[in-house]
Amino acid sequence: MATVTVEVNGRPYAVGCADGQEERVRILAKQFDNQVRQVAQDVGHVGDLRLFLMSALILSDELHEARLAAGGMAVPAAAPSPPISDGVAEALNAVAARIEKIVQSI
Repeated sequence: MATVTVEVNGRPYAVGCADGQEERVRILAKQFDNQVRQVAQDVGHVGDLRLFLMSALILSDELHEARLAAGGMAVPAAAPSPPISDGVAEALNAVAARIEKIVQSI
């Protein structure tokens, strides 16, 4: 397993990846960094954890829309969103706690 150091929002992060995937990780990290910087520009600096979470949600939304478009499925404009299950909320809280812990250790 290889380790790559990437920079997001001006801070270095060591990321593990499969051997040979180092350049791909660098490219993905650069795209994420661009998104984080755009969010920071739009909302101001609200802390790395919140910037990362907001950026991840925006990118997830874009991915969801792209998958829908690729599948030819349209989302009805008036369709109500299903409620977030407790499991998803717990998972998001766990991820947020892990990111917070990482940020504090840096």
